[in-house]
Amino acid sequence: MELKYVGPKPIISHTGIEFDNNKDDKFAYLNIAVQLIKAVDHDYFEDKTYTYETDSKRLSVDEITRELEKYCHNLEAKMKERATEEQKDVEHDLLRAEENTVLDEENKIILKNNIKMMEDYLIQRAINKTAYYCAIDALAELLKKDHIDYIVAPMFQKFAHVLHSVQGSLRRQKFPIDTKLDVYQKDGKLLVKLKVLNT
Repeated sequence: MELKYVGPKPIISHTGIEFDNNKDDKFAYLNIAVQLIKAVDHDYFEDKTYTYETDSKRLSVDEITRELEKYCHNLEAKMKERATEEQKDVEHDLLRAEENTVLDEENKIILKNNIKMMEDYLIQRAINKTAYYCAIDALAELLKKDHIDYIVAPMFQKFAHVLHSVQGSLRRQKFPIDTKLDVYQKDGKLLVKLKVLNT
């Protein structure tokens, strides 16, 4: 299983294939998620603030994969399992297309061909999503384990998306952890701050 960008969520119908640009492939956020993991995974000393330059070079796919394997146990197995599940979802969609009582035969064939055409794309998106949520859960676990009070990052869409996902992961813990996400300006820069309220 390999990680690679495929693109936004496809909307597949008998009239064609469109893409929802509001639902990008989770691969687009993996570099930021892994960079944040690297930024917080070290020894901490009380009353010290740590800075990590996130504008360093982008990690290669191999570097991202190596880092994820350190934090996400059984990553390969999880990705394979999710790929198999997505394959079953595609087969289910093909069966539903065949059993569709609204479409005529020609449109059923078109719909099935469109689904088949996007099969590898859908499977890759599912693999990427699995890796992304492994990274998010690993980051949440580090925040909890090391009692990190907050993370401040540039207010770019990808950072905000990743920090929002971490909020969700912390909320889903066995003992949920409250967080607050704030956007503010400092020295002319727009920043986003994820504050962990009860570690």
